[in-house]
Amino acid sequence: MGSNHKANADSGLDLDTEDEVSTEEPKLYKVLMHNDDYTPMDFVILVLKQFFNKLNDDAYKIMLDVHNKGVGLAGIYSFEVAESKVMQVNQFCKNNQHPLKTSFEEES
Repeated sequence: MGSNHKANADSGLDLDTEDEVSTEEPKLYKVLMHNDDYTPMDFVILVLKQFFNKLNDDAYKIMLDVHNKGVGLAGIYSFEVAESKVMQVNQFCKNNQHPLKTSFEEES
């Protein structure tokens, strides 16, 4: 009996798993809240709880950073999420007639 089986070596499939796949971690962005002289502290806490899912204690600490240091870190997100949160928060603040501003920057 003859064998007509051909070796799989010529199948054209590249089974070499040694090749390194270059996967880069996605860049992350810090969402920052900026102090102003008009927005009430309670409103800053509300924003942190509503848009950044912060608990009371964390929201209070971040609000104090905004108040005392001029800026507070609301969270770290992918570009799309950071951009979306900044737009939503800034619109919410404008709709509620508060000058509170948020921005985002690449995390270093």
